[in-house]
Amino acid sequence: MSREALEGSTLSDLHSIAAELDIDGYRRMRKGELIAAILGEEYTGEEPEPPAADEEEQEGGERPRRSRSRSRRSSRDGGREEETESSVEGTVEVLDNGSGFVRLNPPDPSDGDVYISAAQIRRCELVSGDRVSGPVRSPRRSERYPSLVRVETINDRPADEVADGTPYEKLGAAFPAVAFDLGSASPALAQVAERAPIGRGSRVTVSGPFASGRSSLLRDLAAALAGAEGVEVTAVLTGSRPEELAEWQAAGIEPASVAALGASPESQSQAVDRAVEAARRAVSRGGHCVLVIDSLDGVGGASARRALAAARNVPDGGSLTVIAATREPLGGETTVIVLDAEEGAKAGHPVVDASRSATLRAQALGAG
Repeated sequence: MSREALEGSTLSDLHSIAAELDIDGYRRMRKGELIAAILGEEYTGEEPEPPAADEEEQEGGERPRRSRSRSRRSSRDGGREEETESSVEGTVEVLDNGSGFVRLNPPDPSDGDVYISAAQIRRCELVSGDRVSGPVRSPRRSERYPSLVRVETINDRPADEVADGTPYEKLGAAFPAVAFDLGSASPALAQVAERAPIGRGSRVTVSGPFASGRSSLLRDLAAALAGAEGVEVTAVLTGSRPEELAEWQAAGIEPASVAALGASPESQSQAVDRAVEAARRAVSRGGHCVLVIDSLDGVGGASARRALAAARNVPDGGSLTVIAATREPLGGETTVIVLDAEEGAKAGHPVVDASRSATLRAQALGAG
């Protein structure tokens, strides 16, 4: 690629090229230095002329009411233009299309919210709930919102430091050591705690025949875990009956994604894959997440296995707990919960089959 082509490229494109070339520290380089590194030349200190348009197309930002701003007039006598620098700090909300907003008063939108481009979200691996800060610019003529110019901090850490963290696949893994307190809100939860306890980082399937209460138990589990301190619970409904969405909402759980009963296996798999990827990114930064999937029955085999395999307890780090409804255990679980439909019909609630349910190394689970 020629120098002219590189100089005409956006910084995000140059970052992508540098990543493919395994250039160390490319995120901290200025544009001219980065171009020289890509071309294998010595950096002379010269910087290319900035393009008329903002380099980070839509990767600019806005400011909150809490923002700091600095302005200077181009001239006193006519001051035809006032240039303003401002910064924003807020909470990320990622939209279905991959772009997002920095919310100043989450979860509700406000007039001061700032747009984040999909490219920035991918590059910085942002997930909903991240706290970010950075400089912003005002909306251009064709834009409705101010835009984030760049992400400077993520959860109070420098963005470069977070982005250069250990890939999820290379994080350590240990058997769950901290049990979730499921409370005593229902007899079914008490049975789970006694017969097949769940801990941070557990890989759980809940299986059983028709009318065994799989969905009911998953809702109870999600509601109980949503009250755990420092744990983010995400529910994904795939191939669910239309009536079940209202039941989840009544339980206080708003599913992050819903692939209805008529959705194709591809759509269901994509919904699960998106949720898994978001949870993995959060755990890579030390977060504790629970992903509840109802169910994996209509999801492609590869996606179902990836979802279950994503569960992990990172030593001295975060954890991802995956709890999924399945027709039968998939293999590789740390906890298998099998429901007894006949006993459940008699009791009027899901009943855990003690002879077929178990947790690996349950004795290692300490109180949370």
